[in-house]
Amino acid sequence: MLPRYRAAGAGAPSSARRPKPGKLAVNARLHDEVQTRLLEKYSPQQIARRLQLDFPDDAEMRVSPETIYQSIYVQGRGSLRRELHQCLRTGRALRKPQRRADQRRGRIPDMVNISERPPEVEDRAVPGHWEGDLILGAGVSPRSARWWSGLPAS
Repeated sequence: MLPRYRAAGAGAPSSARRPKPGKLAVNARLHDEVQTRLLEKYSPQQIARRLQLDFPDDAEMRVSPETIYQSIYVQGRGSLRRELHQCLRTGRALRKPQRRADQRRGRIPDMVNISERPPEVEDRAVPGHWEGDLILGAGVSPRSARWWSGLPAS
């Protein structure tokens, strides 16, 4: 049986999902510490770790490096001054998105373009030119014999 709808408690999950002010916007002491250390050219990772060491018993003085980055980069809503992006090691005003895993793979070194193949490949007069010689990971077969040297799938 499904739980019954309760109007009194229906708004609580919705309120919990609403955006909340950031930790740096609410805590002035934390904000000042982070801003001072950014001006001293500390990285957000160093600031987060240093705050843990300097204030070991104060949970309000803890912040993650991502929170610091978000506070700098979120335009209009960021609690840290807009000029503080120059204090970061990259000096970027906007975040540069990370490349996807498939974009990180290297290209084939000394790759021969298919349009640059010798003419004897096209007429198949010389054996030994393989269909998959330009394709990475493909099954190969000689172009002149038109046969395939693979095993049947079991």
